Amino acid sequence: DVLADSKYVFQTQAGTPFIFTGTGTGGWESALTNTLSPGDKVVTFRYGQFSHLWIDMMQRMGLDVTVIDRPWGEGADEGFLQDILSKDKDKKIKAVAVVHNETTTGVTSDIKGVRAAMDAANHPALLLVDGVSSIGALEFKFDDWRVDVAVTGSQKALSLPTGLALVCASDKALDHMKTAKLPRCYYDFMDQLKTNPAGSTPYTPSLSMLYGLKESISMLKQEGMDNVVARHHRLAEGTRKAVEGWGLELLCAHPRWRSDSLTVIKVPQGIDSNKIVKHAYSRYNLSIGIGLSQVS
Repeated sequence: DVLADSKYVFQTQAGTPFIFTGTGTGGWESALTNTLSPGDKVVTFRYGQFSHLWIDMMQRMGLDVTVIDRPWGEGADEGFLQDILSKDKDKKIKAVAVVHNETTTGVTSDIKGVRAAMDAANHPALLLVDGVSSIGALEFKFDDWRVDVAVTGSQKALSLPTGLALVCASDKALDHMKTAKLPRCYYDFMDQLKTNPAGSTPYTPSLSMLYGLKESISMLKQEGMDNVVARHHRLAEGTRKAVEGWGLELLCAHPRWRSDSLTVIKVPQGIDSNKIVKHAYSRYNLSIGIGLSQVS
């Protein structure tokens, strides 16, 4: 039941869902290893620590990665992507990989716009999307945007502890699985496809997490995904107005990139952000994330 219910999170009827005991990073690995082969060309963007780490994984796996570097505080530029894909006359690029919501910077990229750029270039590449901090909180239309593999984790919008990687694959992605040559074992879709129809899993599942996921999805259904998205927007707008009222600045300067599932605030020069985080937790029981890498 929970596997079928997870399709609601991705807003899909046509996609095939998978649930792995693991993290979003494992979900990344499943997206790559089940669809690609060593040396395959991938185009991706780097605009935060998590997009950087996904690129690192791709390169370690022996993929030929074209990286479009963007300022940390901006997102995936559809124009750059369309230009690169249009120049790929021999269609050697096998996949486009995008982090939908970059947790490091509070940036949400336009996956619908990315798909439009791919269509404008008339390119057949797979569309792989990291939705770890977006799916379940922001608008995400797996079918409508023709995403080929989407990945999320239990610990963000699903309000659970870390421990589950949720993945959804299109028929096109599953077709690519038949010829994909990257080594895979634990995150092999085929093992899941053989066991899931009988209500089983190929390896030991985390039953407590699955019970939690069932309840989490039930709560999303009760509220309705459109209402969930609207609630996050309302709370995010309130947070952004508060930041403005405090006289502080958002890392994400342009409104088009601002995430509704998290907000990243610039700390004034000379102020130790770690002290703010510690004070908020000890005085107000408020947990705030610290900056990572270039924005630490």
